[in-house]
Amino acid sequence: MVRPIVLILGAIPVLAAIFIVVPQLLRPEIPITAVNSDDVISIEYDKMHLKKISFGPTQSTGAEKAEVLTIDANGQARYSLTKNGYTEPERKYQLSKEELKRLIALIKETGFVEIPQTSYQVKNDLSEYDKFGLQVILDGKSVNLQWPEQNASQDFIPPIMNQVQSNLDGIITEIIK
Repeated sequence: MVRPIVLILGAIPVLAAIFIVVPQLLRPEIPITAVNSDDVISIEYDKMHLKKISFGPTQSTGAEKAEVLTIDANGQARYSLTKNGYTEPERKYQLSKEELKRLIALIKETGFVEIPQTSYQVKNDLSEYDKFGLQVILDGKSVNLQWPEQNASQDFIPPIMNQVQSNLDGIITEIIK
């Protein structure tokens, strides 16, 4: 028969591990330790919903909806939306210093600006898909990436690109509230 004291002593390391791991899984944030006050960032994020249109023997791909988010070094964000050929008035938003720091940390700490420019092929049988474009200039170093949504491509899209996209989509959601 196992003594209760042995069970309690065996449970202590398990409980300690749970208390350490669970918060990390629920809130996986990028540390902002490498963000300097003199970091200069400029971001332009494009999100387009594309649709193929057939004109008899020819096909064309056009944007039904295009969203552009621009963020400057001061945290000033500008958002514009073009839907069905009509442009809505531009919206402005000021990111807090903390939001801007988190965004810079995400881009700087993960090595986002080191991602090689790659061409991601879109599946031929799709009639609609989303395509994203992102230009980041961080302290003079520039990266310009374009990629389709993961379901529209057979190529592997790096998870960091999806994480940055998700953060920028969150900012757009805040702007259009």
